Amino acid sequence: MNERFLYTYVDLFAGCGGLSLGIERSGGELRTAVEKSDMAARTFYFNFIDDSIDAGGWATHLRSSLLDQVRGRVAVAPLRDVLDLPEAISLISASPVDVVVGGPPCQGFSLAGRRNPEDVRNKLPWEFLEFVRRVKPLLVVIENVVGMNHAMAHGEAPPFAQLRQALIETEPGYNVQAVAVNAVHYGAPQNRPRLMLIGIRSDFANEINITTTNEIWRSTFVVEIRGEIPDLAPRPTVRKNESPTIADAIGDLQNPEPGSDAMRSAIFRKEVGLRSLWGLPAGTGSSGTPPNQERRSHTADTQQRFRVYQWLRANDISPRLISDFTKGGIDGERGALLSLGSVEFPAVAPDGTVLAKSTAELIKLLRSLKTRKHSQKALSWESSAPTVVTLPDDYVHPSEPRTFTVRELARFQGFPDDFEFQGRVTTGAHRRRFEVPQYSQVGNAVSPFLGLAVGTMLARVLTMSAVITQSGRESRLLTV
Repeated sequence: MNERFLYTYVDLFAGCGGLSLGIERSGGELRTAVEKSDMAARTFYFNFIDDSIDAGGWATHLRSSLLDQVRGRVAVAPLRDVLDLPEAISLISASPVDVVVGGPPCQGFSLAGRRNPEDVRNKLPWEFLEFVRRVKPLLVVIENVVGMNHAMAHGEAPPFAQLRQALIETEPGYNVQAVAVNAVHYGAPQNRPRLMLIGIRSDFANEINITTTNEIWRSTFVVEIRGEIPDLAPRPTVRKNESPTIADAIGDLQNPEPGSDAMRSAIFRKEVGLRSLWGLPAGTGSSGTPPNQERRSHTADTQQRFRVYQWLRANDISPRLISDFTKGGIDGERGALLSLGSVEFPAVAPDGTVLAKSTAELIKLLRSLKTRKHSQKALSWESSAPTVVTLPDDYVHPSEPRTFTVRELARFQGFPDDFEFQGRVTTGAHRRRFEVPQYSQVGNAVSPFLGLAVGTMLARVLTMSAVITQSGRESRLLTV
């Protein structure tokens, strides 16, 4: 039997719930999640609240008042709508909130937004900070992409540094630790670098003697850590040789199953087995093949192009060889051929398809497979996955001529197998401005493995106080 400390949290810009999932496992109790996409919000509701809800039940939830949605713990609305409803804020903060987390889009954030509230780039992070000011949580977590640390204009601090200063100045005042973290250092089979700002209310920090640094702390594998880990940094959990590969993560979903490290894959697959392990309600669905494992269909030419990418990877040749032929011209093709070196023929794809028996046949094939895509490449069973993105077309399966399924990408993120994604699987480019289909939900999410490390840090900090949580509440321990 283990004792788990319980604390309350609100998730803003919640998406499908990757960060919440890790926080739930560490002892977090959801007060409310706010997410404007009905597709992503339905996934959140289905997994965190009630997976028996059908399309009709979800439609009823969407038609209910915003206040009733807040009572139901998933508000499907822009954060601005919640802020503009005093009854909603009063309901959320009727009893103290320990933690507020979220990932507001911040790439164009600027402190100048205070002087220009109509600047669209600034609205969402300022709304997040307004919510913090009104709810006054003990701890705040803001997650975003690494590009946020690049300066937007000459002489202007990067948005990340400006947002840190804005959080410091948010009433009642916060001490803020900046961290650069990578999900691969926390057990995910994916290189996924992210930035986080972790703030602690200044009066609480003084009470428990928590300090922050002015430098960005950067995660690494356990044995490679140098120096002290700041109090507000999520502690890495794996050594480099313990980091699972693509084969460890999704090998069991293939037939035949590729070779993998037995211990690594067993540990990883236990973690992604059931969402009840992560503190969510036990799933009511049937066991067997995980949901969201439908394979996408591709044309014969696309499948052949994917086979070429796989062959190029096996021969250590850049996948840009195809795009070089697409550019046309003798010089472009001559340069592309030089990259082939002394490859052996016949050229055979992993599924046994013979692609070419000679250089001449290969040139003919490459000319027939022209594409404007320059970012596609085949992945390797022996490596970690690159950053999962919202579009599924960039990464080709290691041995089958196809892209990855939603479930396979969810495995790279670290979602449990019975965490079921709702809504459309994918959508057309013209609809991506307002729809968040399953692939986008996975690509936008925080890795639950990183979320767990963040949640563990939050629980550790909260238990350091003689008055563990706000307003004199005593420590709450759950025996599990």
